[in-house]
Amino acid sequence: MSAKNFGSQFFLLLTLLSSLTSISSMSIAAEVTVAQPFIEMRTGPGRGYPIFYIVEASETATILKRRTDWFKIETKSKQPKTGWVHLSQMSETLTDDGTKAVFAYSTREDAVNRKWEWSIGGGELDGAATISTAASLHITKNIALQLEAAQVLGEFSDGWMATGSISHSPFPHWRISPYFQIGSGLLRTKPFSTIVQADDQTDRTVSVGGGLNIYVSRRFISFVDYRYHTVLTSGNNNKEISEWKIGIRTFF
Repeated sequence: MSAKNFGSQFFLLLTLLSSLTSISSMSIAAEVTVAQPFIEMRTGPGRGYPIFYIVEASETATILKRRTDWFKIETKSKQPKTGWVHLSQMSETLTDDGTKAVFAYSTREDAVNRKWEWSIGGGELDGAATISTAASLHITKNIALQLEAAQVLGEFSDGWMATGSISHSPFPHWRISPYFQIGSGLLRTKPFSTIVQADDQTDRTVSVGGGLNIYVSRRFISFVDYRYHTVLTSGNNNKEISEWKIGIRTFF
């Protein structure tokens, strides 16, 4: 697998993660009035989207939903406009009773109390490049269950690995928080065609490992992860391989 193909697949996962961070956290349906000279409406929930309309002072709008730090609003005018406004500008609007609207940013405490988490990562497994994606459920602040799928991109073979694991974070309030994990899964190996045809192989794995979660900002956490896998082959020649990866998580 070439570096170009690896990069394109990793970018695809990154795009998926970006889309997931835009999942609506709540539907609000509240009205606000613009108190500053104007606020800017964009076509989508991000600064990369173009500004297409300016809502002027004293105009009112209905908040339809919130996605992380972006709000979808609809103006209450003769020709209503619907678009996205950043939290920094929404904080300068007024509620029905004339008081300043208050909208909280995501904080590190939100990360500590996170329930669901999605991540992408890239690294190496026994000399082969990997790209992976995982979903986690935090049943307590310290303990999480995770399901992960990874594509293995080797020089002589490709494959995939699916792993279920449980992790423990002894210090979840730390900005740089260590964690430890144990897991089990399946490793599928598909050798490239050669003069001597080799069979595809699926083996069970068990693993131990650990890593560091590093709170970045808002809803993002970067991580460094290391695992030690024992591949339980059909014969008596079990194989031990190591895996490392880096990536980023977003939480809901």
